[in-house]
Amino acid sequence: MSFLHPLLLAVAVVVTAAAVVGYAEVQKRRAAAMAAVGFAPHSRGSSAPSGGPGAGSRAGSRRASIRRHLPYVLLLAALPILIAGLARPEARLAVPRVAGTVLLAFDISNSMKATDVAPSRLAAAQRAAAAFVEEQPESVDVGVIVFGEQALLTQAPTDDHGLALAAINRAAASGGTSLGQAILVGLGTITGKPVTLPADGAAPDTAALGYWPSATIVVFSDGQDTGGPDAEAAAELAAAAGVRIQTVGVGTERGGVVEVDGYQLGTALDETLLTGVAQVTGGAYHRAGDAGALADSARSIDLRLTTKKEPVELTAPFAGAALLLLALGAFLGIRWHGRIV
Repeated sequence: MSFLHPLLLAVAVVVTAAAVVGYAEVQKRRAAAMAAVGFAPHSRGSSAPSGGPGAGSRAGSRRASIRRHLPYVLLLAALPILIAGLARPEARLAVPRVAGTVLLAFDISNSMKATDVAPSRLAAAQRAAAAFVEEQPESVDVGVIVFGEQALLTQAPTDDHGLALAAINRAAASGGTSLGQAILVGLGTITGKPVTLPADGAAPDTAALGYWPSATIVVFSDGQDTGGPDAEAAAELAAAAGVRIQTVGVGTERGGVVEVDGYQLGTALDETLLTGVAQVTGGAYHRAGDAGALADSARSIDLRLTTKKEPVELTAPFAGAALLLLALGAFLGIRWHGRIV
């Protein structure tokens, strides 16, 4: 614990000591005055044997002593606590907070042009993601990745959510889909170093990734993966790094038709891959069949509650304790003596 005005602690010691000495002096003078008029304890004879009639008298004397001194003791105890509160005490406490990094990864392949979710899969995903970003506290940094055959970080994680929203709105559909590449680019952004899967099938060096439990990748896709690095292998890398992946399925099972290079191609939501990728990392798949449901799914995405040590001012608890002692002392003084002091 620290104090913004530590010199007040010295003042508290001096004032409290002076108050105690003053109270002791008042009691001494009061006892002397009572003795002078013949009211000193046991002034009318010797004490009775233990267990005799004098035992009750001594018990009564102790109760009277407690009643006489306790209200003043409470008032004196409140004094240093109150002054210490004025010294602005602070302590670094673990404060729960929603914090960390969220990377929104948008599938911008040609299949996202389908209109089975109005006005299109990509537009619906953009709206849902924008609503999600607007609900996040400033303690959450939001970044944006777009992925087709390749993945590109279009907005580095930032607490300026306006920049993230602008990056979301710039996304446009074209090309194929590589969900695995999106995950690897997301991991690279989180860890600050390029992340790849070994070409020869060897086990990746997961220790070099570090551990990032406050980071989450949210993937908006229809699940139509057309090539690139293996998505589930990339998800296993994310799991080893403590990064959770949440997936949001954009589209319907009945699907839609898109035109690519003059050809009409049917495309439908494929939930199997999206579910598997999320489950590997301990995340969840969120199904959305229309724009409204998609927005609800985005709002239900679970972010991790973390703790961070922050300086917390303790003036209020100190003041509360002092006021409680003052109130109790005043109450007992009035109840027992008809006055506060």
